[in-house]
This record gives sequence, structure tokens and C-alpha cells, in this order.
Amino acid sequence: MARTCEICGKGPSTGNKVSHANNRTRRRWKPNLQSVRARVGGGVKKLLVCTRCIRSGRIAKAA
Repeated sequence: MARTCEICGKGPSTGNKVSHANNRTRRRWKPNLQSVRARVGGGVKKLLVCTRCIRSGRIAKAA
């Protein structure tokens, strides 16, 4: 399973790690994903959600 947010679809992005000597190697930035119990369609389900979606209130947390 790919590490993506189940709400917005945010996934890893890629780029270069640049050293002081300007050497470049490929690297990835992973999203900050948290496992959250959320209300989905009247029931409770565990979702893998990024912190931006949690903070913005895009999910309703289950008690």
C-alpha cells in the first residue's frame, strides 16, 4: 500500500539532496501521515490521514 493520505491523496514527493560541495543525489519527502479513527458513512473506520487534513477539520474524529 502506498503511503498516501486517504482524504486528499497527498503522497511522497521527490527532489535532490544537495551537499555543501553541490553534489546531488535523489531523495524523497514523505508526508506526515497519522492513523486516525474517524467517522465515515455512519460507522467508524481507521484512516491514514495527513496532519493538514486533521488540522483543517476535513475529517470527523470518532470518540
